[in-house]
Amino acid sequence: MSTTSTAPHAGGPGPDVGPDGHDARGGRLGRIVRSPLGWMLTGMVGVGVVSGLTATGPGPVPALGAVAAVAVYWLVMRRLARRATPEIARRGAGREALLGGAIGLGFVAVSALLITAFGGYSFSWAGHGFMAVVWSAVMVQIGAAVTEELMFRGLALQALEQRWGSRAAIVITGLFFGIAHLGTPGANAWSALAIALEAGVMLGAAFLWRRNIWFVVGLHFAWNTTEQLLGIPVSGHASEGLFTVDVHGSTVLSGGGFGLEAALVPVVIGTLLAFRMFVLARRGGRLLPRRSARRTQTG
Repeated sequence: MSTTSTAPHAGGPGPDVGPDGHDARGGRLGRIVRSPLGWMLTGMVGVGVVSGLTATGPGPVPALGAVAAVAVYWLVMRRLARRATPEIARRGAGREALLGGAIGLGFVAVSALLITAFGGYSFSWAGHGFMAVVWSAVMVQIGAAVTEELMFRGLALQALEQRWGSRAAIVITGLFFGIAHLGTPGANAWSALAIALEAGVMLGAAFLWRRNIWFVVGLHFAWNTTEQLLGIPVSGHASEGLFTVDVHGSTVLSGGGFGLEAALVPVVIGTLLAFRMFVLARRGGRLLPRRSARRTQTG
């Protein structure tokens, strides 16, 4: 780490002055909010406020909230973190979202099929208006997927891996993701652990593999939307779907009132997927080791 004098420099900008002519230090508060934990918390508060104001709004309000959340994220990353944002680039966004969506759809479909085959679920047509139900599910889940991924993978995971490396970051954000779902209906210690493994860790591994928010948004969106349309509670939240589901047998098989995420089958599948994506991320050189993270902070 280089040291600089605190005395003013004559004859031009000193080393603490940025290219725009402003003080690059910004004082103690500026240094705090520009640190990884500082911009992480600032961004999470900003995106969280947007989510809180729009998540349960009517019609397209949740989707519009997602657009606003992306703008908040971009602003925090560019102004506070002072970094580019290739992870939210528009180029290739559709392809990444579709790839993630295919994995999310397959994950839920295979899990639900296996649980049904083992006698845990039976489905019947709900008889609700098809378009109204699909429109509502899509709008709500777009908002949820975008805001949660911006907070947990875009902000928290990237900030924590700058300090402690990718491995520590994926463990911490995975655990925090599980704990954050303890307040949902029907939640308990097992459901929190299940969410941490199959969702927190898997979505973290998915981001490390692709380094693209739209990939994990597509995965998250397809996962939640498929569950909702099947009539399965999404993390304890029961919403109107195209089907109604009758639950049979033990909660280990079906997930009980919390829904599919607390069932053993998707936990096993999600953990295997997470392991595979983490291996792909490591092979692709996309992991930040702890020593590199320290150099990022001190160099």
